[in-house]
Amino acid sequence: MPGVLLGDVFPNFEADTTIGKIQFHDFLGDSWGILFSHPRDFTPVCTTELGRAAKLSGEFARRSVKMIALSIDSVQDHLAWSKDIVAYNGEAPDSMLPFPIIADEKRELAIQLGMLDPDEKDKDGIPLTARCVFVIGPDKKLKLSILYPATTGRNFDEILRTVDSLQLTAQKRVATPVDWKLGDSCMVLPNIPEDEAAKLFPAGVYTKDLPSGKKYLRYTPQP
Repeated sequence: MPGVLLGDVFPNFEADTTIGKIQFHDFLGDSWGILFSHPRDFTPVCTTELGRAAKLSGEFARRSVKMIALSIDSVQDHLAWSKDIVAYNGEAPDSMLPFPIIADEKRELAIQLGMLDPDEKDKDGIPLTARCVFVIGPDKKLKLSILYPATTGRNFDEILRTVDSLQLTAQKRVATPVDWKLGDSCMVLPNIPEDEAAKLFPAGVYTKDLPSGKKYLRYTPQP
């Protein structure tokens, strides 16, 4: 089956974009990356999504994350649509989107990466691109993927939150619990013995008492 699994090296594809032809790994360099696909240009949900992504671009940049979008229309359509997105955001007409958009007119990347939505089709009956999110690490491996149907817009604040978790847990031996946000307490990994945890987390480890008597709910301030 086409697609990329967690831990796979992300394909180093070549593509035409709104900033010219790119080689994906060269575009990423040593940064983290986020690739997010869209069903079609000049559509309402996609416009709101790219508008929000643009507003959060500074937050992604501060985390050393390069952003790139993908849609199945042409570069020319992308450039024209970008003006609508800029207007939607209430910005000056000569403003530019802070990230490129890939032109995948033949759906080659959509097929290779498993991004087609079989339930949403264009006027010719051909499936549109689903709303995919791929987060790629500096090692060019896939760290996270999220797949939404074409009818459901994404929450880019949540995507930013997942990046915070991915970057933290790539460096520290912790996990992030439900609804975690940057600065909140983290979970100590179950495979870390108590004596080692005390050395790893000098700020302290709090263990919640449970009816089972098992000491697996261990919290520590974000390291």
